[in-house]
Amino acid sequence: MNNQNITIAEAQQMVDKWIRTVGVRYFSELTNMAILTEEVGELARHFARQFGDQSYRASETSPPTGEVGRGLIADEMADVLWVLICLANQTGVDLNEAFLNNLEKKNNRDKDRHQKNEKLR
Repeated sequence: MNNQNITIAEAQQMVDKWIRTVGVRYFSELTNMAILTEEVGELARHFARQFGDQSYRASETSPPTGEVGRGLIADEMADVLWVLICLANQTGVDLNEAFLNNLEKKNNRDKDRHQKNEKLR
């Protein structure tokens, strides 16, 4: 396991370098959007089976549980992040800046909303 910590900007640079050297070029934005949707679906499948009411099929060997299951979920989350970073790179989005702006928006818009939500108590 790699314990290296990286910034969002470094992740964007690492993905770009990999795409331009190993991956040859980026897939089109539309293709990457479809791939992102597919990866989110794969993540959702594992969540539905590990935390929800669905189960893995009998034909699937050793249905994942415990650490193995968390490893599958982590890998699917990384796939989602990878493709999201590809899309950000392709469209010129600085994810660090976008995240900070989004957090500020949520802090302004929702500063009292969740505290006052009776459903969350």
